[in-house]
Amino acid sequence: MTLKDQLQADLTTAMRERDPVRAGSLRMALTAITNEEVAGKEHRDLTDDDVLKVITKEAKKRREASAAYRGAGRTELAAKEDAELAILETYLPTQLSDEELTAIVRDAVAASGAMGMQQMGLAMKAAQQAVAGRAEGGRVAAIVKQVLAS
Repeated sequence: MTLKDQLQADLTTAMRERDPVRAGSLRMALTAITNEEVAGKEHRDLTDDDVLKVITKEAKKRREASAAYRGAGRTELAAKEDAELAILETYLPTQLSDEELTAIVRDAVAASGAMGMQQMGLAMKAAQQAVAGRAEGGRVAAIVKQVLAS
């Protein structure tokens, strides 16, 4: 069963259980996946890795929206975004701790042979491949900068 199939099965279950938050979150994720499938010149079926990237992007949107709502004093809307984020995170791989991420990035940067900030693109490419969606790009970039600066 693919990840997209799992999302659709979970949506059906959420609808049967009359769970509006879960159903709404899964509908939103499936819509984003469908939009990604039809983007471009021809329809394509997404792999599980592509679906994970879409879910990660949607989770990031929820995280940013929650922070914006909290900054504006709209705690009820922030709570809604946090609830949606919690549902999306159940489909994502567990995030790496800072220590684990630092160790992986150090190894990836060393393997890529990148030296100095001029080669940050090369280092980021190697680090992103090593991390494989288990950490957000912003966290990875910050650690790559630390590693290259030292």
